[in-house]
Amino acid sequence: MTNVIPLASRSAAPTSPQGARLGAPTDPIQLYADAHNALAMALHYLRQPDANVPGAARKAVQALAALRSLGHADVCASSSTQGGAA
Repeated sequence: MTNVIPLASRSAAPTSPQGARLGAPTDPIQLYADAHNALAMALHYLRQPDANVPGAARKAVQALAALRSLGHADVCASSSTQGGAA
């Protein structure tokens, strides 16, 4: 006979207001670096003699996700970055 250990009831983890996954970076510099690194890896995969196209596509999707998150990140926007007259 096996011992059964009762576990606490499971519930969904609280989500952030943006709906980002837990542990996702929110720093704009980190998101930009993630996108840059993912694209660099995609190019690396494609430049190999036996091009890893599925791996490159996966990295390109990761880069797009980082750029999309960067677009939704709370970034302090000054009038100079918004095209307004200062």
